[in-house]
Amino acid sequence: MIVYLDNSATTRQYDSVTEKMLRYLKDDFGNPSSLHTMGQSAEKALKESRKSIAEALGFDAQDVYFTSGGTEADNLALLGISSARRRRGNRIITSRVEHPAVLECCKKLSDIGFEVVYIGVDEKCRLDLDELRESIDENTVLISVMHVNNEVGTILPLAEIFEEKGKAAFHTDAVQSFGKMSLAAIRADIVTVSAHKIHGPKGCGVIAVRKGVNIEPHFFGGGQERSLRSGTENVPAIAAFGEAVEIACTHLEERVRKMDGVRKYLLDGIKAEIKDIKINSVEKTSMDGAAGFCSPSILNASFLGTRGEVILHGLESEGIYVSTGAACSSNKKGKSHALAAMGLSDKEIESALRFSFSEFNTISEADYVVYKLKDKVNKYRRVGSYR
Repeated sequence: MIVYLDNSATTRQYDSVTEKMLRYLKDDFGNPSSLHTMGQSAEKALKESRKSIAEALGFDAQDVYFTSGGTEADNLALLGISSARRRRGNRIITSRVEHPAVLECCKKLSDIGFEVVYIGVDEKCRLDLDELRESIDENTVLISVMHVNNEVGTILPLAEIFEEKGKAAFHTDAVQSFGKMSLAAIRADIVTVSAHKIHGPKGCGVIAVRKGVNIEPHFFGGGQERSLRSGTENVPAIAAFGEAVEIACTHLEERVRKMDGVRKYLLDGIKAEIKDIKINSVEKTSMDGAAGFCSPSILNASFLGTRGEVILHGLESEGIYVSTGAACSSNKKGKSHALAAMGLSDKEIESALRFSFSEFNTISEADYVVYKLKDKVNKYRRVGSYR
């Protein structure tokens, strides 16, 4: 049996997504900037995908721009806004639990003279709104806070932040919420998403920018994407992204309800069968994006007295695939910055595992995971895997 529970890292493409990619790789392979029929066919694919993604995000189609992925989209949001607003002020506010695509970009901005303020979270990754309010001043040009935390799944309070932002632009990284809850009514000036988290292809993302929000480009060339992101568009991936969005959003409630059921079953099984654990995620979920609850797609827990990496490989030998944290930093040494910001001890961080779900996961898979997980945890505790 193969059980894939690392869907926050990446997802398996829908079959129709792969078929759509092949069409634009093999047959309709023209450059969308070309004037001939093949170019027009490619351009039509871009327009259709742009429209589908814009509707899912609650933006107008002309405000949606394609990028090479979520990291580029996040970078463009931060660099583009900070450049455009530098004469207004130099303060940027973010959280301590953001994705590295945001945090590393903030480090770069700090190096060139911006003041970056990092807002803390509590033990369940809930944002300190009082600290945020106190940090906003007349020099604040940008607030960047993710929608759903990629390690523990906590839903951050976007509506409250939008109300408090004043004249600052508000960006949210919605990579982990897109396709898992409705974003049509999301309150943010800039939203960034990625295709491969919703059963689309890797190497394709979107930045959506509200009308009236000026953002400076950081790629220059032929003026594609209305000059915000020059470079020939990746038509096969973009067309496939649109296909994935159509599938995900058409069956959104059904898909999310299934994820939620498997997550709850696995959580209950872990709590009932394994001792000395710490549930790091908020246990209660929200399928409509209520702040302070957890996304139905993520569950994070620490298995005290073990090492998460050892359990991960033990489970892998049984055909179960999970994560010790964010895939973007899983190969780097050092503890999780998000779990550390939540106040977890080193032992709690080193024994943490993340289970992340898709609509393809089942209750029978969850039974199998609990059975094998209990066996591995007990085994490694007996042999003293934790040093």
